Amino acid sequence: MSFKLKTLLLALPLAAACAGALAQDKVVFATNWKAQAAHGGFYQALADGTYARHGLAVEIRQGGPQVNNRPLLPAGKIDFLMTGNLLHSYDGVKNKVPVRVVAAFFQKDPQALIAHPGQGYERWDDLKKARTVLIAKDGQFSFWQWMKADHGFRDEQLRPYTFNLAPFLADRSALQQAYSIAEPINVRQQAGFDPVVHLLADHGFSTYSTTIETREQLIRDKPDLVRRFIEASIIGWYHYLYGDRRAAHALIRKDNPDMSDEYSESSVKLMKDLGIVDSGDSLTLGIGAMKPERIRDFYQKMVRAGLYKADEVDLARVANFDFVNKGVGVSLRKTP
Repeated sequence: MSFKLKTLLLALPLAAACAGALAQDKVVFATNWKAQAAHGGFYQALADGTYARHGLAVEIRQGGPQVNNRPLLPAGKIDFLMTGNLLHSYDGVKNKVPVRVVAAFFQKDPQALIAHPGQGYERWDDLKKARTVLIAKDGQFSFWQWMKADHGFRDEQLRPYTFNLAPFLADRSALQQAYSIAEPINVRQQAGFDPVVHLLADHGFSTYSTTIETREQLIRDKPDLVRRFIEASIIGWYHYLYGDRRAAHALIRKDNPDMSDEYSESSVKLMKDLGIVDSGDSLTLGIGAMKPERIRDFYQKMVRAGLYKADEVDLARVANFDFVNKGVGVSLRKTP
């Protein structure tokens, strides 16, 4: 056997091993809205190579007002879906859709009520005396029902919110629903003041938010892929919150040119100040943490609010806890 042939035969196993090491699993991850800081940890994991180091070639498909990514998950067109809160997941179980929540990246739902400063709305209990509360249609049939059932708000206070700040800005006595990591920035930009912000999560609206769903089939057949995607996303969120996030913001701008770095940085500050991502159980269990008792607690509140019957959702099928609560990334947290 010639020297060249021997060398070639010896090199083949090494080449095969290198090719295997470089092979990456393709993953399609869809969000529920246009790219923004609320998606920052996922863009961070893509931008800084965390997904690649976990053997994943991730494509992020943003949502938007004319995009509904939800049906694509059970149809097998996408692998993971970012959802809003647990109400979507309860509905999925109720309708026998074969998907499950595998992580909850927001410990607190960002939904809030905002008020003008100096109008006597500094305390949560003060809000019940407001004459006008601006709530969008979806909110009227979800968290508003909880606000009535658990906190004594009244339908006569209700006025429609059309995602236009003008009515709120014109009426200093009005309250308005707000995404707490966005609308307060918009109020500052448009009117030059910081509104009073009351996070519903701080007053018992105990849902997780920015949950990640995947198909039961993928959990069953490819649990290691699910684990790698969730763990890489967790690390991405730590890097985004506590590290250099400029590359993530560049990718966000690429997908959504309307999202400036300044706006994204303001949103990150609110996420950190309000404890949206990293608070409560995540402080010990890691970002993405979730517990069955909290899923049950929120469901019971929604039953009291009249959104569900006590026994119509099998809560054991809402989430799979195998991929979180392991303390992944906790050491990456940086405190001031």
